[in-house]
Amino acid sequence: MKRLRRYLVAGILVWVPLTVTYLMLRFAVGLMDRTLLLIPAPYRPETLLGINIPGLGIILAITVLVLTGLLAANFVGRAFVGGWENLMDRIPFVRAVYSGAKNFAEMVFSDSSQSFKNVLLIQYPRKGLYSLAFQTSSNLGEVQGRTGEDVICCFVPTTPNPTSGFIIIVPRKDVTVLDMEVDQALKMIISLGVVIPPWTNEEIGELQLNNSDESA
Repeated sequence: MKRLRRYLVAGILVWVPLTVTYLMLRFAVGLMDRTLLLIPAPYRPETLLGINIPGLGIILAITVLVLTGLLAANFVGRAFVGGWENLMDRIPFVRAVYSGAKNFAEMVFSDSSQSFKNVLLIQYPRKGLYSLAFQTSSNLGEVQGRTGEDVICCFVPTTPNPTSGFIIIVPRKDVTVLDMEVDQALKMIISLGVVIPPWTNEEIGELQLNNSDESA
């Protein structure tokens, strides 16, 4: 029975990741294929070729994104986008949703932003307990002015769903920046701490040596 259970677990560990990856890719491809609906029906690939080829929507989606970025990067495009954003800001409910989505996209995808670029170790929910967090902002304006400290904003994700979590303000001196990448931290969070990013013994030795030097 123990051998049978070992074989069963080994089979699960092979098929579960493959199945989840397949379903996620299938969902992403299917979502992008819906961009083909932008093409008039007589000119769609399934009409011209007579067969449905999955994945063609990816090419169209990338093309639309590149062309949109090209237009938005020039003078006329910037003026159009500015006018569109002014219109969105005048609609009460839409204003909150649009500005929130825009700010989030700028934080995540902008190369100039430092948001979600660092994995942090903070003492949360109380001193002596540690949690993984992601840096979202370091320029907090009024919050920093009223606290009188150099503080940063951190997002503490929940597990196994890292899309929800808590926003907390932490003094910079109480934050430890980790060497692990953001995707490695996400794997650790989603796996409930089972998947631990590798850290070499040399790095551990250097850290212990630095701690001993500081204590001396």
